Amino acid sequence: MSLDPPTYLNSLQNNIRARPIPWEGAVRAGTITDNDLKRIKAVDKVRKDQRRQTVEEDTDAYRSLLLGGDQGKSVLESAAKRADVIQYILVLGGDLINDVPSLAPALLEHSSPYKPFLPLLSHSTNPENPIPLLTSFFLASLISAAQTDSPKSNPQTDEALSKLYKYLSTLTKSQDSGLQDIAVQEYSALLRTKKARELFWKQRQDTLNPLIDILRAAAGAGRDSDSTMWSGGTSIRSATEAGLGGGVGLQLLYHVLLAIWQLSFEGSLIGKDLEKEQEILALYTQLLRLSPKEKTTRLLLSTTLHLITPSANRSDLLPVATTVRLPILLTNLKARHLTDPDLLEDLENLTSMFADYTSSQTTFDEYASELHTGHLRWSPPHRDANFWRDNARKILDENQSELPKKLVEIMQKKWENEKQVLAIACNDIAWLVKEAPEKRVQLEKLGVKARVMELMADENEGVRWESLRAVGEWLRYSFED
Repeated sequence: MSLDPPTYLNSLQNNIRARPIPWEGAVRAGTITDNDLKRIKAVDKVRKDQRRQTVEEDTDAYRSLLLGGDQGKSVLESAAKRADVIQYILVLGGDLINDVPSLAPALLEHSSPYKPFLPLLSHSTNPENPIPLLTSFFLASLISAAQTDSPKSNPQTDEALSKLYKYLSTLTKSQDSGLQDIAVQEYSALLRTKKARELFWKQRQDTLNPLIDILRAAAGAGRDSDSTMWSGGTSIRSATEAGLGGGVGLQLLYHVLLAIWQLSFEGSLIGKDLEKEQEILALYTQLLRLSPKEKTTRLLLSTTLHLITPSANRSDLLPVATTVRLPILLTNLKARHLTDPDLLEDLENLTSMFADYTSSQTTFDEYASELHTGHLRWSPPHRDANFWRDNARKILDENQSELPKKLVEIMQKKWENEKQVLAIACNDIAWLVKEAPEKRVQLEKLGVKARVMELMADENEGVRWESLRAVGEWLRYSFED
């Protein structure tokens, strides 16, 4: 399958096509052969129909030109010291694959269809160097064709795909949105088979994580600062008017969401770990608030549905989605004038799923689910005296003190950019001690008292106040004893 090049890459290709190449001099220098030159000139700067006819009449010759064979090396290997020739051949090769549908299958019949191209991905460490960029585009087209031709796993294709993923990740890590968009669009062309998606997920430190960083920037929250995402305080309308954060353009946002949507077809494989590693539901909930177009909203909803729907994921992801107030946001979305039928169907499916889930949840379940997310916000139970009176002992005793241990785990983190989490944890400790004073020793053994006393010296006023209140409850019952 051929690709339509992104604007940045299209401009580069056009500039290379317009450059004069001293082909006869290259022949005299032994850089290319007479036969190479004849084949190049027969398809260079001619009409598409003529180019197609020429290649189809001698497909073997053009396979040998690009990949080498019995008659000699690939022109890319013989011209290794001529960057201008390599760039021209890479552009011409991409044009041939695009204009001659039968060429890609013919190339894939070669014993080593990727061999001349893979070394060119590491030609330079400069992300703007044309040779790796053009090579990646050619390889994305060829590998995409290989996947279409034979969806089953192939060792050579898998190796080439892994190396291409690695290279593309260097582009997504750059600060140039044009380079990022090239990589993301090529990812999207490649994520068409189960094997490609599984390999992408396996290499997620390189492939997926930079895409999540782009989405975090768009949502206005860095990797270490998720308070915006968890607060849920931005309305759909005001967020849309404010635009996207981090200078992320709508086109790049759409392409990143599209690639992750394709990956989400492996929801059973990735759902729980994606939430654990990236807090994806909080991120997507915030992006839904900010989503400026129906096409981005559609991808956000569909991806969320893919992740939550597998039965193995529901017990982990439904509580998290409820904690980040996704069901409330879905209700708000239903009030908007939306027209996309796929979007409306996914919205209805998600709404029904959450309605079934929340109808069976108690306030205790809501609190326990929030603790299990590893993140706290000022949800209603935290300040509800009746909740603590009714549930404090249950929280402390149920499942071998699982919830207090989870609370301690949260408290042990520094939360440098989200001090509110520590303040809420201290609030909860104060309530537990107040309503179940006989359980103080149990909490002390877990290290709760020592940690709360440490937090009395925290730089954040809210944390100091809540920790002081917790220590006050401890001391009150100590004096009474």
